[in-house]
Amino acid sequence: MNAAAFNLLGLRLRLLLARIGWGAGLAALLCLIGAIVLLWLVPHLRAQGAVQQIELARAQAALLVAATKPAAEPLSLVDQRLEKFYEVLGERRYAEQQIKTLFAVAAKTGLNLSQGEYKAGFDKNSDTHTYQILLPVKGAYPAIRQFCEKTLMVIPFASLDEMNFKREAIGSDVLDAKLRFTLYLAGGPAAQEMAKVQR
Repeated sequence: MNAAAFNLLGLRLRLLLARIGWGAGLAALLCLIGAIVLLWLVPHLRAQGAVQQIELARAQAALLVAATKPAAEPLSLVDQRLEKFYEVLGERRYAEQQIKTLFAVAAKTGLNLSQGEYKAGFDKNSDTHTYQILLPVKGAYPAIRQFCEKTLMVIPFASLDEMNFKREAIGSDVLDAKLRFTLYLAGGPAAQEMAKVQR
C-alpha cells in the first residue's frame, strides 16, 4: 500500500466515526480487539488445560502406585543402634592422625608422652578395624585424668580399656600410669555395606 491508499483509508475511517460517533467507534474497536484476543486465547487455554489434565493423571497414577507399594519396614532398635555405631567410627586411613591428636591432648594437659606401643587388629564381632595404643604416662593424677577425659571427648571412637597406676613412694604426687586406648575404625565389609545403605 502506498501513501495515497493510507490517506484514503484514514479518511474513510474518520467519516465512519463521524457518522456513528466516537463512543460507538471506540466500542466497536474494543469489540474487535476482544474478538482477536478471544480467538487466540481460547485455543491456548485449551492446550494448557490438556497439559494440566495429563499431569494430573500422571500424579494420580504415581499416588496409586505409591499407595499399593508396601512401605519400607522401619529399622529395628538393634539395627538403629548398629547404624549409629558405624556412623561414629573413625576412618582407618586417618589412624596416624589420631595418634598425633593423643600427643597434642597430652601436651595441653601437661603430660609428656615419649613412647607408646601400637597394635593394629580386626575385630570380627563388630566388623571393625582396631588400633590399640599402650601409653606409659608419668604425672599427677588430675593431669592423667584430664588427659583421659579430653581424649575420649576429642576422639569419640576411642575407648579407654585399661588403666594401671603405680607410685614410687607413698607421699609422691607423681604417678606412673599405663593407659590402653583402642580406636575403632570403619573399613570392614559390614561397615561398608551399612555406609552404602545410608547413602
